[in-house]
Amino acid sequence: MRLTNCLRDFKKVGELTKKYANLPDKYIERSMEKVVWKTPQNNPRFLPRVVKKKKFIFTEDRPWTLAFDSKNSLSSIESKVFLEPIKDWSFFKGDRVEILVGPDKGKQGIVGQVIQERNWVIVNGLNCKLEEVSHYKGNVAMVQSRERPLLVTSEVALVDPSDLQGCKVEWRFTEAGEKVRVSSRTGKLIPIPSLAKETFDYKTPNTYKESEKDTKTMDVQEITFLPLLKTFEMEIMDAMGITEDRVQAPTHWY
Repeated sequence: MRLTNCLRDFKKVGELTKKYANLPDKYIERSMEKVVWKTPQNNPRFLPRVVKKKKFIFTEDRPWTLAFDSKNSLSSIESKVFLEPIKDWSFFKGDRVEILVGPDKGKQGIVGQVIQERNWVIVNGLNCKLEEVSHYKGNVAMVQSRERPLLVTSEVALVDPSDLQGCKVEWRFTEAGEKVRVSSRTGKLIPIPSLAKETFDYKTPNTYKESEKDTKTMDVQEITFLPLLKTFEMEIMDAMGITEDRVQAPTHWY
């Protein structure tokens, strides 16, 4: 099977990651932006040139966080990670999955985080690894348990709600034209959980409370700008009631 490199640019940030962020794409782009080299400013001897970092290493950290920024610093060594492309993503936050590898093989759990950039899911309370938290300022080091990511292509499988057994999933269309997940073994529908709609700001869209600085729905629907085929000067003249009465001299082209 054809493999692609996982060192991706901003355009390859997963759709589920951007939906969870609930942030504009331009903000995520600015937060990931790293300038490798640029020409001196205000120097007429150089043309303005800027070289930006185009390849990033995606981990459990979100692309707009400081942890992601530190791991993708200009001094860090980038190692290639090969990734199997997935055409139709079938795993969402809140799904019940069965682990197929490791010491927790055969156990079932709930997906707590989806890392689409690496084809990873993190299952709450399973596939854990003990890590030592380094001490600081003379404090004693601690050991904590942390969930490790699992590959959706070979290490986890969705659970069929009809018999609670792992299964393969297919995307099909209903008579109404809705795209749904279906178990390939039993043909039963596997609905997308409500936790898949959770973002950084709210659990579900209905539970979100608007604040004073939020843009109201009526403001979005109201048309405040009407585009016209006029220059700025022409719009000012119309607003002030000025009429152009001068006659332009003829122009000849040779």
